[in-house]
Amino acid sequence: MATQLSELPGSPHPEVSVILPVLNEAKHLENAVLSILSQDYRGKFQVILALAPSRDNTEEIARKLERENSQVKVVASPSGKTAAGLNLALQASQSPVVVRVDGHSQIPKNYLSLVVEILNKTGAVNVGGVMAAVGSTRFEKAVAGAMRSPLGVGSARFHTGGSAGVVDTVYLGAFRRDALLAIGGFDERFTRAQDWELNFRLRENGGIVYFDPRLHVTYKPRPNLPALAKQYFEYGRWRRVVARRHAGTINARYLAPPLTLIGCTLSLILGMLLGPIFLIPAAIYFIFIIGASATIATSFREFLILCLVLPTMHFAWGAGFISSSKNLVPDSD
Repeated sequence: MATQLSELPGSPHPEVSVILPVLNEAKHLENAVLSILSQDYRGKFQVILALAPSRDNTEEIARKLERENSQVKVVASPSGKTAAGLNLALQASQSPVVVRVDGHSQIPKNYLSLVVEILNKTGAVNVGGVMAAVGSTRFEKAVAGAMRSPLGVGSARFHTGGSAGVVDTVYLGAFRRDALLAIGGFDERFTRAQDWELNFRLRENGGIVYFDPRLHVTYKPRPNLPALAKQYFEYGRWRRVVARRHAGTINARYLAPPLTLIGCTLSLILGMLLGPIFLIPAAIYFIFIIGASATIATSFREFLILCLVLPTMHFAWGAGFISSSKNLVPDSD
């Protein structure tokens, strides 16, 4: 049964709940919440923070925001898992529109106005826009450039931009509450890749997932190479889980990193054992990295950083995909 609707209850300005799963976000949480509270939206909206046990002073900041702003509500998320926190925030909301934002993200002033307009205009059950990576340090700026380039992350529109239209998945998302409830909310068995998995079920239930480039969410990249490698390893590992559970969700873009990792590894081993001709595949990839880094970089120092960042992203994602265990997500009862 299709879940997409025509107009939202209370159109053109239905009530909106903005939900954030929050863990160790002391550095960014206040700015994230203030960017929501400063929206130009003409309808009512609230901010629900699903607060996980944090190692920094995130809880103090969250409670302060709650005390000082009647629109902010804090709910406890004891497990600390993102999907569980999102479901708890969803349960605490009553609004027909539910907008997901992360604790280290910032949304532009017209974001809520745009998502309601797009939901009503398209009949989509989920709309999203560009994951606008913006760095502060040289390393973060290099990662941001890689994340915005098809040479770094492929051609997904939520990374690189593009024309508005129907897509498989979007970054974060703004949802019709009824559509989320109809599929049981977020799958709490998924530590990562909740968005890919959720959007598959929304589409399987007859809904439309829609991308609009006017929706920009500022994203803060990882600050160093080990953190970046861990992030992309987890991305690859959990994307394989989605592929196992939902047939037809994999494509060439997702297979490119593991195949590149396997090809380069074999090339180097065979080249050392059997002769330099077998080094050609690895050499081709190396040339690609040099060219891609030169294309993305805005300075020579950034070029050097990108020569490390790009293969880290590709190979960590590929290694995660290859090593992903079938036991990561247990079968539901």
